[in-house]
This record gives sequence, C-alpha cells and structure tokens, in this order.
Amino acid sequence: MGDYRKTLEYHENALKIQENVLRSSNADLTTSLNSIGIVYKTMGDYTEAFECFERALPSNHSHLAYCYLFFAACHERMDDYTAALRDVENAIQIQQKTFEESNVALVHTYSCYGRVHCSMKQYKKSLEYYQKCLAIDSKGLSDKHPNFGITYTNIGDAYRLLADFQKALSFHQRALAIQENVACSPFDCATTYANIGKRIVRCKIIPWQ
Repeated sequence: MGDYRKTLEYHENALKIQENVLRSSNADLTTSLNSIGIVYKTMGDYTEAFECFERALPSNHSHLAYCYLFFAACHERMDDYTAALRDVENAIQIQQKTFEESNVALVHTYSCYGRVHCSMKQYKKSLEYYQKCLAIDSKGLSDKHPNFGITYTNIGDAYRLLADFQKALSFHQRALAIQENVACSPFDCATTYANIGKRIVRCKIIPWQ
C-alpha cells in the first residue's frame, strides 16, 4: 500500500503542475488523471478512481463500467437493489457501446445483473441474464473453461428458485463435470456436491435403490 501511496503522490504532484500551465484539453492532463484513477482503482478506492476516470476518459470507456460494477456490488451488499440495478445498467450501456455482444467482457456484467435480479426475487429475469452468459461463453470459450462451471451453477440456482428441480440438478451436474476436471476452488466443488445432493432429494431420485 505504501508504494501505491508514493506513486499516487508523484502523479498528483505532476497533475498540479500541469493544471497550472496547460489547457484543460491537453493530452498530458488526461494521461495524468487516468494514471491517478488506475492507482486508486488498484488500491480499491473506486469512488476516487471513478471521479478521475470521469474527468479524463470518454463516457464509454471500460474503466468507468468497471467502477459502476463495483458500486453495484457495494449497493447489493447494502440491500439497495434499486441502486445496484442502476449501476449495472450504466455499466452495460457503456460496454454495449464498446464491445460486441459476443465479447466475454459482458459475461461478468450480465452475471451481476442476474445476481441483482435474483436478490430482488425476479428469478425469471435472473435466469434470462445467466442464459446470456452461457450463450457468450459458448461462442468464445473452450468447452472445459472454468467459466462454464460458474455459469452452470448460476443457472442451476435460478432453476432451483423457480422450483424446476430437474433442470437445476442437470445444470449443477454440468457444473461439477467442469469443476472436477479443471483447477478450481475445492469450496466450489463442495458447494456443487451439496447442491446436487439437495436437488436429488427434491427430485426424489434415490440412485442406490
């Protein structure tokens, strides 16, 4: 953290000098503001980062979308789902101007959208966004990519909340097939095993009979 503080100090000193001698439209000012924003983002201070990026960058820059997604996560933890949804919508609007619909960068954003809708108990809407994630993953990633494990788990959870336990079981099994064959967190595998066990009970499937 000390190195970041020192880096920030140098960038801010440069910015103060530039603001006194350069026009506001000068490219060096933009570069300094962007550099300061990147340091703040690395330090986890997204509010300060956003303010710097907003001054330095065009309104459709991906750094701004990243900050909006962080704000969404914070608002979600505060149970302020309306604000979280607004933040994700802002991020999506920026990314849709920057990326093609098939770009894997949109997967994280759509996943955030799905999670917020799930928290709001809008499970069908949540499922819709998780399925968008799957469509993008299927176009841009190999069949065994770890991201499929995450997306299959999210879809399985959405089906569970919609009380479609057969489909929930199917997607949790797909998630496990990925997780058992790629480097992933043991906790993820344990969670998926538990999900499958619960879905088997709800589906009244007893494999040993």
